[in-house]
Amino acid sequence: MRSPRPAEEAHSPSGAAVTAEGLGVRGPRGWAFRDISVAAEPGALIAITGPSGSGRTCLLLALTGRMRVAAGHAEVGGHRLPRQMTAVRRSTGLGPVPGVTDLEPALTVAEHLRERALLTRRFGGTLRGLFRPRSARAAESRARIEDALQRAGLDVDALPKGARTAVRDLERLEVLRLSVALALIGAPRLLAVDDTDLKLSPADRARAWSMLRGIAEGGTTVLAVCSEPPADAVVLSTSPHDRPRTDDPAHVREEREEREKAGDAPASGPAPQRPAPAAGASDAASETASAPRGADGAGGQRDGQNDEQGNEQGDGRHDAREYEGGAFDAIAEAGRA
Repeated sequence: MRSPRPAEEAHSPSGAAVTAEGLGVRGPRGWAFRDISVAAEPGALIAITGPSGSGRTCLLLALTGRMRVAAGHAEVGGHRLPRQMTAVRRSTGLGPVPGVTDLEPALTVAEHLRERALLTRRFGGTLRGLFRPRSARAAESRARIEDALQRAGLDVDALPKGARTAVRDLERLEVLRLSVALALIGAPRLLAVDDTDLKLSPADRARAWSMLRGIAEGGTTVLAVCSEPPADAVVLSTSPHDRPRTDDPAHVREEREEREKAGDAPASGPAPQRPAPAAGASDAASETASAPRGADGAGGQRDGQNDEQGNEQGDGRHDAREYEGGAFDAIAEAGRA
Protein backbone atom coordinates (compact mmCIF):
# COMPACT_ATOMS: atom_id res chain seq x y z
CA MET A 1 0.00 0.00 0.00
CA ARG A 2 1.48 3.30 -1.09
CA SER A 3 1.95 6.15 1.37
CA PRO A 4 -0.30 9.21 1.02
CA ARG A 5 0.94 12.08 -1.09
CA PRO A 6 2.16 15.24 0.63
CA ALA A 7 -0.88 17.09 -0.66
CA GLU A 8 -3.24 14.67 1.04
CA GLU A 9 -1.37 15.01 4.31
CA ALA A 10 -1.38 18.80 3.98
CA HIS A 11 -5.18 19.03 3.86
CA SER A 12 -5.57 17.55 7.36
CA PRO A 13 -2.88 19.17 9.52
CA SER A 14 -2.73 18.51 13.22
CA GLY A 15 -2.54 21.57 15.38
CA ALA A 16 0.56 22.51 17.33
CA ALA A 17 0.48 22.65 21.12
CA VAL A 18 2.01 25.88 22.46
CA THR A 19 3.75 26.13 25.83
CA ALA A 20 6.01 28.87 27.17
CA GLU A 21 7.57 29.79 30.48
CA GLY A 22 9.24 33.10 31.31
CA LEU A 23 9.51 33.96 27.60
CA GLY A 24 11.11 37.30 26.70
CA VAL A 25 12.51 39.16 23.69
CA ARG A 26 14.96 42.02 24.06
CA GLY A 27 15.70 44.71 21.49
CA PRO A 28 18.50 47.31 21.31
CA ARG A 29 16.51 49.70 23.53
CA GLY A 30 15.23 47.22 26.09
CA TRP A 31 12.76 44.40 26.52
CA ALA A 32 10.06 44.05 23.89
CA PHE A 33 8.22 41.74 26.29
CA ARG A 34 9.15 39.38 29.11
CA ASP A 35 7.80 36.86 31.64
CA ILE A 36 5.22 35.36 29.23
CA SER A 37 3.88 31.93 30.15
CA VAL A 38 1.16 29.92 28.40
CA ALA A 39 -0.08 26.37 27.94
CA ALA A 40 -2.45 25.78 24.99
CA GLU A 41 -3.65 22.52 23.46
CA PRO A 42 -3.50 21.75 19.71
CA GLY A 43 -6.28 23.51 17.85
CA ALA A 44 -6.60 26.27 20.46
CA LEU A 45 -7.57 29.85 19.69
CA ILE A 46 -4.92 32.04 21.35
CA ALA A 47 -5.40 35.81 21.57
CA ILE A 48 -2.49 38.18 22.27
CA THR A 49 -3.58 41.46 23.86
CA GLY A 50 -1.87 44.52 25.26
CA PRO A 51 -1.38 48.21 24.50
CA SER A 52 0.22 49.30 21.25
CA GLY A 53 4.00 49.03 21.44
CA SER A 54 3.98 46.45 24.24
CA GLY A 55 5.49 43.68 22.11
CA ARG A 56 2.39 41.88 20.80
CA THR A 57 3.81 41.40 17.30
CA CYS A 58 7.19 40.42 18.76
CA LEU A 59 5.52 37.68 20.80
CA LEU A 60 3.69 36.44 17.70
CA LEU A 61 6.95 36.35 15.71
CA ALA A 62 8.82 34.68 18.57
CA LEU A 63 6.28 31.87 18.91
CA THR A 64 6.47 31.24 15.16
CA GLY A 65 10.26 30.95 15.16
CA ARG A 66 10.91 34.25 13.40
CA MET A 67 12.39 36.18 16.32
CA ARG A 68 14.99 34.85 18.75
CA VAL A 69 13.99 34.84 22.39
CA ALA A 70 16.38 36.24 24.99
CA ALA A 71 14.85 34.76 28.13
CA GLY A 72 12.84 31.69 29.07
CA HIS A 73 11.84 28.96 26.67
CA ALA A 74 8.88 27.77 24.62
CA GLU A 75 7.74 24.68 22.75
CA VAL A 76 5.59 24.80 19.60
CA GLY A 77 4.41 21.53 18.13
CA GLY A 78 7.07 19.58 19.99
CA HIS A 79 9.89 21.86 18.79
CA ARG A 80 11.74 23.80 21.46
CA LEU A 81 12.59 27.49 21.18
CA PRO A 82 15.06 29.01 20.71
CA ARG A 83 17.01 25.86 19.81
CA GLN A 84 14.74 24.63 16.98
CA MET A 85 13.64 27.87 15.32
CA THR A 86 13.92 26.44 11.80
CA ALA A 87 11.59 23.54 12.59
CA VAL A 88 9.07 25.92 14.18
CA ARG A 89 9.14 28.19 11.12
CA ARG A 90 8.43 25.24 8.82
CA SER A 91 5.37 24.18 10.82
CA THR A 92 3.85 27.66 11.25
CA GLY A 93 2.36 30.14 8.81
CA LEU A 94 2.08 33.92 8.93
CA GLY A 95 -1.12 35.64 7.92
CA PRO A 96 -1.19 39.44 7.81
CA VAL A 97 1.79 40.91 9.72
CA PRO A 98 2.50 44.56 8.80
CA GLY A 99 6.07 45.05 7.68
CA VAL A 100 6.68 41.31 7.30
CA THR A 101 4.03 39.76 5.02
CA ASP A 102 2.51 42.80 3.30
CA LEU A 103 0.58 42.07 0.11
CA GLU A 104 1.41 43.82 -3.15
CA PRO A 105 -1.48 46.23 -3.84
CA ALA A 106 -1.05 46.08 -7.64
CA LEU A 107 -1.21 42.28 -7.87
CA THR A 108 -4.52 40.50 -8.28
CA VAL A 109 -5.99 37.86 -6.01
CA ALA A 110 -5.24 35.13 -8.57
CA GLU A 111 -1.62 36.24 -8.92
CA HIS A 112 -1.08 36.15 -5.17
CA LEU A 113 -2.63 32.69 -4.93
CA ARG A 114 -0.61 31.25 -7.83
CA GLU A 115 2.62 32.71 -6.51
CA ARG A 116 2.10 31.27 -3.03
CA ALA A 117 1.17 27.85 -4.42
CA LEU A 118 4.34 27.78 -6.54
CA LEU A 119 6.51 28.82 -3.61
CA THR A 120 4.91 26.21 -1.37
CA ARG A 121 5.41 23.48 -3.94
CA ARG A 122 9.01 24.51 -4.57
CA PHE A 123 10.20 25.07 -0.99
CA GLY A 124 7.62 23.30 1.13
CA GLY A 125 7.27 20.01 -0.69
CA THR A 126 9.50 17.01 -1.18
CA LEU A 127 12.16 16.64 -3.85
CA ARG A 128 10.25 13.73 -5.39
CA GLY A 129 7.20 15.96 -5.80
CA LEU A 130 9.11 18.29 -8.12
CA PHE A 131 9.49 15.46 -10.67
CA ARG A 132 5.83 14.50 -10.77
CA PRO A 133 3.90 15.13 -14.02
CA ARG A 134 2.88 18.73 -14.61
CA SER A 135 -0.81 17.84 -14.60
CA ALA A 136 -0.49 16.24 -11.15
CA ARG A 137 1.37 19.25 -9.78
CA ALA A 138 -1.24 21.63 -11.21
CA ALA A 139 -4.08 19.59 -9.71
CA GLU A 140 -2.36 19.62 -6.34
CA SER A 141 -1.93 23.41 -6.45
CA ARG A 142 -5.61 23.89 -7.36
CA ALA A 143 -6.65 21.64 -4.49
CA ARG A 144 -4.47 23.57 -2.04
CA ILE A 145 -5.88 26.91 -3.20
CA GLU A 146 -9.51 25.78 -3.12
CA ASP A 147 -9.12 24.29 0.34
CA ALA A 148 -7.42 27.44 1.67
CA LEU A 149 -10.05 29.75 0.21
CA GLN A 150 -12.85 27.67 1.68
CA ARG A 151 -11.32 27.65 5.16
CA ALA A 152 -10.67 31.40 4.99
CA GLY A 153 -14.22 32.07 3.78
CA LEU A 154 -13.13 34.06 0.72
CA ASP A 155 -15.55 33.78 -2.20
CA VAL A 156 -13.47 34.84 -5.19
CA ASP A 157 -16.47 34.92 -7.52
CA ALA A 158 -18.16 37.52 -5.30
CA LEU A 159 -15.29 40.01 -5.67
CA PRO A 160 -15.77 43.04 -7.99
CA LYS A 161 -13.61 41.55 -10.77
CA GLY A 162 -13.45 37.99 -9.53
CA ALA A 163 -9.96 36.52 -9.29
CA ARG A 164 -8.62 39.48 -11.30
CA THR A 165 -9.49 41.94 -8.51
CA ALA A 166 -6.41 43.86 -7.35
CA VAL A 167 -5.57 43.83 -3.65
CA ARG A 168 -5.97 47.63 -3.45
CA ASP A 169 -9.64 47.21 -4.41
CA LEU A 170 -10.45 44.77 -1.59
CA GLU A 171 -12.22 45.61 1.64
CA ARG A 172 -10.36 45.24 4.93
CA LEU A 173 -12.06 41.94 5.80
CA GLU A 174 -11.40 40.58 2.32
CA VAL A 175 -7.69 41.43 2.65
CA LEU A 176 -7.65 39.59 5.96
CA ARG A 177 -9.29 36.53 4.43
CA LEU A 178 -6.86 36.56 1.48
CA SER A 179 -3.83 36.80 3.77
CA VAL A 180 -5.13 33.91 5.87
CA ALA A 181 -5.82 31.84 2.75
CA LEU A 182 -2.26 32.43 1.50
CA ALA A 183 -0.89 31.19 4.81
CA LEU A 184 -3.16 28.14 4.79
CA ILE A 185 -1.87 27.04 1.38
CA GLY A 186 1.23 25.81 3.15
CA ALA A 187 -0.90 23.72 5.56
CA PRO A 188 0.66 25.11 8.77
CA ARG A 189 0.10 23.53 12.16
CA LEU A 190 -0.10 27.01 13.67
CA LEU A 191 -1.55 30.09 11.95
CA ALA A 192 -0.41 33.52 13.19
CA VAL A 193 -2.47 36.64 12.47
CA ASP A 194 -1.54 40.20 13.47
CA ASP A 195 -3.99 43.11 13.98
CA THR A 196 -6.98 40.82 13.67
CA ASP A 197 -9.66 43.36 14.57
CA LEU A 198 -7.92 46.54 13.37
CA LYS A 199 -10.22 48.90 11.42
CA LEU A 200 -13.07 46.39 11.40
CA SER A 201 -16.68 47.17 12.16
CA PRO A 202 -18.34 45.14 14.93
CA ALA A 203 -20.06 42.96 12.32
CA ASP A 204 -16.83 42.34 10.38
CA ARG A 205 -14.97 41.71 13.64
CA ALA A 206 -17.46 38.97 14.48
CA ARG A 207 -17.02 37.46 11.00
CA ALA A 208 -13.22 37.53 11.37
CA TRP A 209 -13.33 35.70 14.70
CA SER A 210 -15.82 33.22 13.28
CA MET A 211 -13.37 32.47 10.48
CA LEU A 212 -10.45 31.97 12.87
CA ARG A 213 -12.57 29.90 15.23
CA GLY A 214 -13.55 27.63 12.33
CA ILE A 215 -9.88 27.19 11.39
CA ALA A 216 -9.05 26.27 14.98
CA GLU A 217 -11.93 23.80 15.11
CA GLY A 218 -10.53 22.25 11.93
CA GLY A 219 -7.36 21.34 13.85
CA THR A 220 -5.00 24.27 13.18
CA THR A 221 -3.84 26.23 16.21
CA VAL A 222 -4.54 29.96 15.76
CA LEU A 223 -2.45 32.74 17.32
CA ALA A 224 -4.03 36.18 16.84
CA VAL A 225 -3.07 39.68 17.98
CA CYS A 226 -6.13 41.75 18.85
CA SER A 227 -7.49 44.52 21.04
CA GLU A 228 -10.68 42.72 22.13
CA PRO A 229 -10.25 38.94 22.55
CA PRO A 230 -13.27 36.63 22.33
CA ALA A 231 -14.49 34.92 25.47
CA ASP A 232 -13.47 31.43 24.32
CA ALA A 233 -9.82 32.31 23.56
CA VAL A 234 -6.68 31.62 25.57
CA VAL A 235 -5.56 35.17 26.39
CA LEU A 236 -1.92 36.32 26.58
CA SER A 237 -1.15 39.87 27.74
CA THR A 238 2.07 41.69 26.89
CA SER A 239 1.30 44.70 29.06
CA PRO A 240 4.27 45.41 31.38
CA HIS A 241 1.78 46.19 34.16
CA ASP A 242 0.45 42.63 33.92
CA ARG A 243 3.86 41.04 34.37
CA PRO A 244 4.12 38.92 37.51
CA ARG A 245 6.35 40.48 40.16
CA THR A 246 8.68 38.40 42.27
CA ASP A 247 10.79 38.99 45.37
CA ASP A 248 13.71 37.06 43.96
CA PRO A 249 16.79 39.21 44.68
CA ALA A 250 18.34 38.38 41.31
CA HIS A 251 15.22 39.58 39.50
CA VAL A 252 15.06 42.78 41.53
CA ARG A 253 18.76 43.39 40.99
CA GLU A 254 18.40 42.93 37.24
CA GLU A 255 15.57 45.45 37.01
CA ARG A 256 17.49 47.96 39.14
CA GLU A 257 20.54 47.63 36.89
CA GLU A 258 18.38 48.25 33.81
CA ARG A 259 16.97 51.42 35.36
CA GLU A 260 20.47 52.57 36.31
CA LYS A 261 21.65 52.13 32.72
CA ALA A 262 18.68 54.20 31.51
CA GLY A 263 19.44 56.91 34.05
CA ASP A 264 16.12 56.61 35.89
CA ALA A 265 17.57 55.45 39.22
CA PRO A 266 20.73 56.21 41.17
CA ALA A 267 23.45 53.60 41.24
CA SER A 268 23.49 51.23 44.18
CA GLY A 269 25.90 51.99 46.99
CA PRO A 270 26.15 54.13 50.10
CA ALA A 271 23.90 57.16 50.25
CA PRO A 272 25.60 60.48 49.49
CA GLN A 273 26.65 62.45 52.56
CA ARG A 274 24.70 65.62 53.31
CA PRO A 275 26.68 68.77 54.07
CA ALA A 276 26.89 69.71 57.76
CA PRO A 277 24.36 72.38 58.78
CA ALA A 278 25.63 75.87 59.53
CA ALA A 279 25.98 77.15 63.10
CA GLY A 280 22.55 77.84 64.59
CA ALA A 281 20.78 75.70 62.06
CA SER A 282 21.27 72.58 64.18
CA ASP A 283 19.22 74.09 67.02
CA ALA A 284 16.33 74.85 64.65
CA ALA A 285 16.54 71.36 63.20
CA SER A 286 16.48 69.88 66.71
CA GLU A 287 13.40 71.89 67.63
CA THR A 288 11.66 70.79 64.42
CA ALA A 289 12.53 67.13 65.04
CA SER A 290 11.27 67.28 68.64
CA ALA A 291 8.01 69.07 67.76
CA PRO A 292 4.82 66.99 68.20
CA ARG A 293 3.38 65.44 65.02
CA GLY A 294 0.17 67.35 64.51
CA ALA A 295 -1.25 68.66 61.27
CA ASP A 296 2.25 69.33 59.91
CA GLY A 297 3.28 65.76 60.65
CA ALA A 298 0.24 64.39 58.84
CA GLY A 299 0.97 66.69 55.93
CA GLY A 300 4.55 65.41 55.81
CA GLN A 301 3.25 61.86 55.77
CA ARG A 302 0.92 62.68 52.90
CA ASP A 303 3.81 64.33 51.03
CA GLY A 304 5.84 61.15 51.49
CA GLN A 305 2.98 59.06 50.12
CA ASN A 306 2.64 61.39 47.15
CA ASP A 307 6.37 61.08 46.48
CA GLU A 308 6.10 57.27 46.54
CA GLN A 309 3.11 57.35 44.15
CA GLY A 310 5.02 59.68 41.84
CA ASN A 311 8.00 57.33 41.85
CA GLU A 312 5.77 54.36 41.03
CA GLN A 313 4.12 56.24 38.17
CA GLY A 314 7.54 57.30 36.89
CA ASP A 315 8.76 53.69 36.96
CA GLY A 316 5.63 52.61 35.08
CA ARG A 317 6.18 55.22 32.38
CA HIS A 318 9.80 54.13 32.09
CA ASP A 319 8.75 50.47 31.72
CA ALA A 320 6.26 51.42 28.99
CA ARG A 321 8.89 53.44 27.08
CA GLU A 322 11.40 50.61 27.46
CA TYR A 323 8.97 48.01 26.15
CA GLU A 324 7.77 50.19 23.28
CA GLY A 325 11.30 50.96 22.05
CA GLY A 326 12.40 47.34 22.37
CA ALA A 327 9.31 46.09 20.53
CA PHE A 328 9.67 48.46 17.59
CA ASP A 329 13.39 47.71 17.21
CA ALA A 330 12.80 43.96 17.35
CA ILE A 331 10.03 44.10 14.72
CA ALA A 332 12.26 46.17 12.44
CA GLU A 333 15.01 43.55 12.73
CA ALA A 334 12.54 40.74 11.93
CA GLY A 335 11.33 42.60 8.85
CA ARG A 336 14.87 42.99 7.57
CA ALA A 337 15.67 39.30 8.18
